[in-house]
Amino acid sequence: MRVAEYVRFDAMGLAELVARGEVTPAELEAAAREAAQVVNPRINAVVETWPADDGPRPGSAPLAGVPFLIKDIGVAMAGRRMELGSRLAAGHVARADSSLMRRFRRAGLVTFGRTATPEMAYSNTTEPVLYGATRNPWDLRRSAGGSSGGAGAAVAAGVVPIAHATDAAGSIRIPAACNGLFGLKPTRGRVSMGPYADEIFNGLGVHGSVSRTVRDSAALLDQIRGPEPGDPYFAQEPSRPYAEEVTRHPGSLRIGVLTHAWGGRRTAASVADALARTVRLLESLGHQVEEAEVGLGADWEDFVLASARQWTANLAASVDELAAALDRPVDSSTLEPPVLAGYHYGRRVSGTEFVTALEIRNRVARSLARYFDAYDMLLTPTLPELPVPLGTHAEGAETLDGLGWLRRLFDLSPFTAAFNVAGTPAMSVPVTADTETGLPIGMQFAAGYGLEGRLFRLAGQLEQASPWSGRTPTVWAGNHTGR
Repeated sequence: MRVAEYVRFDAMGLAELVARGEVTPAELEAAAREAAQVVNPRINAVVETWPADDGPRPGSAPLAGVPFLIKDIGVAMAGRRMELGSRLAAGHVARADSSLMRRFRRAGLVTFGRTATPEMAYSNTTEPVLYGATRNPWDLRRSAGGSSGGAGAAVAAGVVPIAHATDAAGSIRIPAACNGLFGLKPTRGRVSMGPYADEIFNGLGVHGSVSRTVRDSAALLDQIRGPEPGDPYFAQEPSRPYAEEVTRHPGSLRIGVLTHAWGGRRTAASVADALARTVRLLESLGHQVEEAEVGLGADWEDFVLASARQWTANLAASVDELAAALDRPVDSSTLEPPVLAGYHYGRRVSGTEFVTALEIRNRVARSLARYFDAYDMLLTPTLPELPVPLGTHAEGAETLDGLGWLRRLFDLSPFTAAFNVAGTPAMSVPVTADTETGLPIGMQFAAGYGLEGRLFRLAGQLEQASPWSGRTPTVWAGNHTGR
């Protein structure tokens, strides 16, 4: 299969070709590798590839034969490196598959590499010292987002149709918005973190994907959802497969809109214009859309402080564990300034401060839950501005402590983290683009706990009303005229 043909299909389309015997998994893998060779030197999204192992027989699994990439954090693949984008973990090799990796295998995915992440996934732009900056395929001067920036750039550029991603404060939705993709953060407890962790960052972190089509994300979530023994959270199983929800009519939804974020962060004019166009589209589809005043349940500065304490205490524990396991020092030779500052800040967080931070989490979760009684969904811009230029986000980071760095992260992405705290599902949909630059602009929709099906129904409707998969970035494997 030629690359130019390969990139015309989404994951479900490729799986259908395999099931019908029109193409083999080996041919798809060869096309994906060629696509990576073409675009990766320009975007630096894939940090390693390897020979794919034998998966299920063609047709025996829903996504059999589909090329796939995993993020360099959060999922362990036996015998493969998982370095967390960090010099501290450089060369670390996983001894066994994590629960999620086993589910990827059962789905039939052909995993042949890993994607870039910022160090410890601790940034919303992907520019680690270990492997260098990942560039946005729409504009190579700009960030591809983070922390799943490598996944976002690889999918947007056509290397794979869908890739693994994680999200503890927006790390699925931010790269989706930056790269013109669909990305849904599932409900807390929807996808197991086992067996090596019961939860990530006290339930803030979840697994998911970024994709070019809604049905791909729905199909993959169907394959990876569900608890494992010992999981601390449980999300009720959906009444029907998510893949079926994508084609169902969502009905007339009541949608509350937040134009400007908590904490006073103003939305750029270009993004506010895109939001207004999205509102008009929703109204044309029969939805009831109105401005909403949504209380966070805590003062913004208290929210940021609690998040900093929760994040950095978890970070410090992870760093200490890695350093001990690999016999490496915790200093500037192994960690970048923001992570090192977070480590030292987290080491000073007291038990009382940590418990107080969890109490803030509880207040935010319960406050937001009330608004999902009043509205079927909440709508915000995913990001308040266009993707930032590379090299700007970490300027002066060496002068910041752990709280200062979290404040910077939340200033860049003030709409996303609250839904991680609440544990509710949220998605970024590339409904529109900037009228001046053509850069994609993501819109975030959030729903109540366990209601991914409602989000998929609306996403499917929006995809039909305002198709985006035909838009391609400047760096696109489909432009390759090779074999």
